[in-house]
Amino acid sequence: MYIVLEGIDGAGKSTQISLLKDFLEQNGLEVETVVEPTDSEVGKLIRKLLTRHDATSDAMQKTLGLLFAADRLLIMEKLNKLEEEGKVIISDRSFYSSLVYQEPREWIQELNKYAKIPDLVLLLDLDVEKSVARTDGTDEFENVEFLTAVKENYLKIAEENGNFKIIDANNGPNKVSSDIKKAVAPLFDICADCIR
Repeated sequence: MYIVLEGIDGAGKSTQISLLKDFLEQNGLEVETVVEPTDSEVGKLIRKLLTRHDATSDAMQKTLGLLFAADRLLIMEKLNKLEEEGKVIISDRSFYSSLVYQEPREWIQELNKYAKIPDLVLLLDLDVEKSVARTDGTDEFENVEFLTAVKENYLKIAEENGNFKIIDANNGPNKVSSDIKKAVAPLFDICADCIR
């Protein structure tokens, strides 16, 4: 089972991944977490480029699109191996991030045509103003105008794909965690009504 948490910056993905991992392990499942970009050499380069002042420029967006696709290919073997071992994979981001952050969409889709499709995508939907307030401003992407467009792209993709569940990330972390657990529970025959 491959579960991905997506959302704009500051949506609380890291916190919620940790809470979801604990919940699934308490229910007897083996869980592995992954994050994009990875800690590979390609992933390190991506992290460096994200802090550049021209990170949102057209040329840099295309460069990042290529690098993210390459980084994703590097973890494909690991993801497939974990699934074969019967482990639940929880990922912080997937190719959907590239579809909403980089352009043009058709080209990004082509670059990622071999990327693994998640069984479930939990979209942490956060108000853009809250997102900017929660981030440290080190990435060029962390501004209202850019993130508003990204949020709209996320909601559009969620409408188009049946594997998405939208979670209101404007609530407190405990409520968000509860909503995530209720969304995930049926996949593992866990009683969703028993979750507070």
